[in-house]
Amino acid sequence: MSLGVFSLVTAEFLPASLLTPLAEGLNISKGAAGQAVTVTALVALLTSLFISVAIRGIDRKWVLMGFSVLLIISNLTVATAPGILTLLFGRVLMGIALGGFWSLSIATLMRLVPDRDIPRAISIMFLGVSAATVFAVPVGSYLGAMIGWRGVFVAATGLAVLALLVQMLTLPSLPAQGKARMTILFEVLCRPGIGIGMIAVLMVFAGHFTFFTYIRPFLETVTGVGVDGVTAILFGFGLANFLGTYLIAFVIQRSLRLALIMMPTVMAGLALVLTLFGGVTAVDALLIAVWGLVFAGVPVSWSTWITRAMPDQAEAGGGLIVAAINFAIAAGAGLGGGLLEISGPRGVFLISGLILVAAVITIILKIKPLGNDE
Repeated sequence: MSLGVFSLVTAEFLPASLLTPLAEGLNISKGAAGQAVTVTALVALLTSLFISVAIRGIDRKWVLMGFSVLLIISNLTVATAPGILTLLFGRVLMGIALGGFWSLSIATLMRLVPDRDIPRAISIMFLGVSAATVFAVPVGSYLGAMIGWRGVFVAATGLAVLALLVQMLTLPSLPAQGKARMTILFEVLCRPGIGIGMIAVLMVFAGHFTFFTYIRPFLETVTGVGVDGVTAILFGFGLANFLGTYLIAFVIQRSLRLALIMMPTVMAGLALVLTLFGGVTAVDALLIAVWGLVFAGVPVSWSTWITRAMPDQAEAGGGLIVAAINFAIAAGAGLGGGLLEISGPRGVFLISGLILVAAVITIILKIKPLGNDE
């Protein structure tokens, strides 16, 4: 499962690290190229809402492997795209694979390990996300300068093939359980605290992806670094993100609510500081690394919240949180693209910070402790 996440998130992140060469290669603006992130997120959103109904009765092992096949086709389509329409089509396929895999991931982990090991299993799976952050963003940027952005997507195809082979050899049979129906999503969403929780998820991830999707233009135009500098800073982000995935377990063990509040608070502060004072390479690199460290805990914490808030409807809960996250990604990337054209990277980071401030206020006022949480 961790390898599957690694291959998916690697492909998901590549447009952020290759935004400039991708835009130049297809003769489109950077804002337009950023919509490759937007369309992926929108399709992932729709997939996450309807996938349980669409695959009812099908063994989940074969479904998960099918998403890996879609990822392979997506990467090859993007690598050979002659223009933006083919690029977007490839990213539509990516969105289906991404939304589907994530929607089933938490429920799958709950079937693979005993209840007491679920939090640990979630952390292990999200190490795949952190590894992808370390690998995809800086390595994608570096390889893009060496072999071109198309060559990077070909390399990502090889990674997806490896994930498919490992899944084929290691995943057990996972027959469908229960009766999937569209109404279950609405029933779960109407439970006390779930709806406002999804709004909080949406805001936190929108704040992050408004920032993250357009980090390269900020580094190039505000910080003033070239490809090597961008690669080094993004590598620092990735390493810090990997470390954060390990450290967040200790924070969650003390208080899940503390984790949910602390992370967007720090991220909001970082975005606003970069907006006002960004431009010094060493300082910008440090602040972006801290962002990576803190953000690593966001998906782990909210996934843990889902398992505690609705343990009896894991697939439905997973679908809702994936839908909220991908709506946030689409909104963040789409909003950021428009702001980039109008006000430049500083304007993008300012809005990111304000969205995160709103998220913190919502969590403090509306998200209640669960279980033994403080």
